[in-house]
Amino acid sequence: MLIRGTLVTLPTLGDLQILQDHLLVISPTGYITHNAPFSSPSSQGLLSSSSDKLRTLSRGTFLLPTFVDLHLHAPQFLYQGTGLHLPLMQWLDTYAFKAEERLDEDPELAKRVYERLSVRLIENGTGSVVLFGTINEETNLILAKVMQHAGLRAYIGKLSMDIDIASRPTHIESSSTISLSAAKSFVHRCRVLTSTFPPHKKLVEPVLTPRFVPTCSDELLEGLGKLAAKDMQGLRIQSHLAEAADQVLWVQQTRGAEDIDVFDGHNLLTPHTIQAHCTFLPPPSLARLAERGTAIAHCPLSNAYFSSKPFPLKEALKAGVRVGLGTDVAGGYNLDIMNTMRWAVGVARMREGAAQMEESTWAEKTSERKESDSEMPVLDWKGALYLATRGGAEALGLGRGAGTFDIGAPFDAQLIQLFDSETATGIGNLDFFDLMPGSDVDINEEMIEKWWCMGDTKNRTGMWVQGESLGAAAIHY
Repeated sequence: MLIRGTLVTLPTLGDLQILQDHLLVISPTGYITHNAPFSSPSSQGLLSSSSDKLRTLSRGTFLLPTFVDLHLHAPQFLYQGTGLHLPLMQWLDTYAFKAEERLDEDPELAKRVYERLSVRLIENGTGSVVLFGTINEETNLILAKVMQHAGLRAYIGKLSMDIDIASRPTHIESSSTISLSAAKSFVHRCRVLTSTFPPHKKLVEPVLTPRFVPTCSDELLEGLGKLAAKDMQGLRIQSHLAEAADQVLWVQQTRGAEDIDVFDGHNLLTPHTIQAHCTFLPPPSLARLAERGTAIAHCPLSNAYFSSKPFPLKEALKAGVRVGLGTDVAGGYNLDIMNTMRWAVGVARMREGAAQMEESTWAEKTSERKESDSEMPVLDWKGALYLATRGGAEALGLGRGAGTFDIGAPFDAQLIQLFDSETATGIGNLDFFDLMPGSDVDINEEMIEKWWCMGDTKNRTGMWVQGESLGAAAIHY
């Protein structure tokens, strides 16, 4: 596949690169084999020797790596956008557990919900997603099949939980032994789904998923840690860590420890682990995650509802923790990563403003300057776009070049249209009053920022994962 057009990529935090008029060559297995200016000798040489048809992107468009959603509860998509008036532990019992039970009891409903979820993910530019599922093994296999068929890169977590925290004995596994056996079985069966596929076609993988410390006995966590350690294929782990005040207190009262100590004591903080939230972690704990290689899924929208405290993103990045973004549906009511990016920047700016006011007050009272992290800039739209693409890919461990257009990277891309090439009219919510029909204007940083602030699904006109074009028509079966 040969594509000529503008590329936008962020190889490092805040480093926005706009590559005008470049040629991309994508191999039949979906990897980028060439990326250079269209006019370069190497590009012209490839064009002269290739029999593939060249696709030239229209003016007003650019390619961007697909978004990575590090934390989404697939069964909770059933009631997305409702029930956010309760604190976390009550909300789980009133809404989340019921939805998960419904899907476990009704395979047809599960298939319908998950198919619609896959459509929405593609519409919103998400090419890779880490999913919490349900307890039932079969329901999670339905989720895996739907995501594989849709062409999405999906990491499927069958819930492991053997402690009843909500007086719902039907929504736990009856013992740690049974829970561990089910986890092992799901890992095997999920891998069998794609065992006959060539490597580049294997898009779904299992993830060990202890829901969180309150629902998991020490015996279960110990067994999951051993299962991960013995696995030779880099089995991933996901959970929730230090998310909300009531959850943190619950663990302290029932386990006599912080949940980070519980996870670490059972070898569940690894380079293959993603922990969601981490809002109540102090700097020493963030440093521990960095040392273990554990990544964080930053979920600013759901934190606003359930955490009562913002995630210390600046401190986590300074500590060297790999961080990406998560929508956390349905604790977050919107599965659009663009919405998550905007919340992340808003929360970061509020934290920075509060810190500056505190510093100013301290200086007035003591005539001394309080130590700050002023050498590390506050998150802006470019930093958030990095977290949504390259940052998320690195946190997930997607491999060489993922989240960029580097040679050797998988071609996971979304095509964004800002304005009509003939009329110069902005698409969707966008207006560009200085553009005139027929004017030859390159896409610039201000245009991309406007899209970041105001763009929506109307601006997304194409999606590829591993070189395969995705769309609603390809999803139904």
